[in-house]
Amino acid sequence: MKSASNGVGGAVTWGLLAAWAVHDTEEVVMVPYWVRNRVPELPERFPRVPERAWRALGAMDRRRFGTAVAAMAVVVAAAAADGRRTGGRSAVYQTALNGFGAHGLVHLAQAAAVRGYTPGSVTSPLVVVPFTLWARARLRRAGLLRPVRPRDVVQGLAFAAAATAGTHAVAHRLLRRR
Repeated sequence: MKSASNGVGGAVTWGLLAAWAVHDTEEVVMVPYWVRNRVPELPERFPRVPERAWRALGAMDRRRFGTAVAAMAVVVAAAAADGRRTGGRSAVYQTALNGFGAHGLVHLAQAAAVRGYTPGSVTSPLVVVPFTLWARARLRRAGLLRPVRPRDVVQGLAFAAAATAGTHAVAHRLLRRR
């Protein structure tokens, strides 16, 4: 069903939240296992990555990661709600959608770099990238898709990175108090 403002329907806008939930379910289930079993071997394979990055990743437990994912749910839900409110016209929604798709490509690059599975690399080609392309096509057909310049790709990645860093900082702060 399309919104009253002749924008795109809820499948395109709320679909961002649904696709994100499927993707992050894979991450929530697999991150603790992957960190425990794969991270110890990676510093030797990737010596240019700073030791503090490996320590931070190694300290990621199920509770902290789950808390960060819950905080991210708020961010994604807000972007999807703004997309729905505006019939897909929202710059926040479209930036989040672009960031989500770029995030999926980053997962695929990570899997290629480690030459194996990384959390999120299964749902990226099956859910994240296809949903993003489908939603962008629907926005384009409705005449709502903002033109994408290289700057917009960087902005989408920056949005995803800032949201990720921010939600992990929130999780750290919330759990540190306990």
